[in-house]
Amino acid sequence: MGINLQKGQKIDLSKGGVGGAGLRQVMVGLGWDEAPRSGGGLFGLRQPQPIDCDASVILCGANGKIVSTDIKQCCVYFGNLRHYSGAIVHQGDNLTGAGDGDDEQIMVNLPMVPSNIEKMVFVVNIYDARARNQHFGMIRNAFIRLVDVDTGTEICRFNLSENYNGMTGLVVGEIYKRNGDWKFNAIGQPVQEASRLDSLIRLYV
Repeated sequence: MGINLQKGQKIDLSKGGVGGAGLRQVMVGLGWDEAPRSGGGLFGLRQPQPIDCDASVILCGANGKIVSTDIKQCCVYFGNLRHYSGAIVHQGDNLTGAGDGDDEQIMVNLPMVPSNIEKMVFVVNIYDARARNQHFGMIRNAFIRLVDVDTGTEICRFNLSENYNGMTGLVVGEIYKRNGDWKFNAIGQPVQEASRLDSLIRLYV
């Protein structure tokens, strides 16, 4: 059973930390459920559209800024599932969030991460949120968790339990390097105008 983190809590993933010196591959799982909605589907009324949450990774350097203005260089997301180094691989888009467990997974091979990447920021935004009149107040049971791929052991989990009414983006957490060691920070920071990924990327330009 992994460590349950609170907002703002940081843990060491390497050396004497929870991951241990042998930690190499990490699976970052993100999950969420759509809260029940009333109305729709009767007497010719349209069913409300499913909420399509998209998980992405923004790649930053030592200065906390994106490593490139080219989205294919600075971000791994549903439109760019694999970083050119092969170190960060998105397992694919989930359009509805239905079902238990992880809705989207991102694999990170820590030894393969290029030296110019010092921070990997995991974010989630609601696709086309404004046009669909959707926001994170309509989402529940959101979480991020880290799993040691080699052992299958869950390292840590952060449940996002705050009220995110009106927010269309979330900075969920980050894996970052400090003095040569990888660490994880549970963030849980909502962003109001972030129904597009580029809005979240601009936070790190």
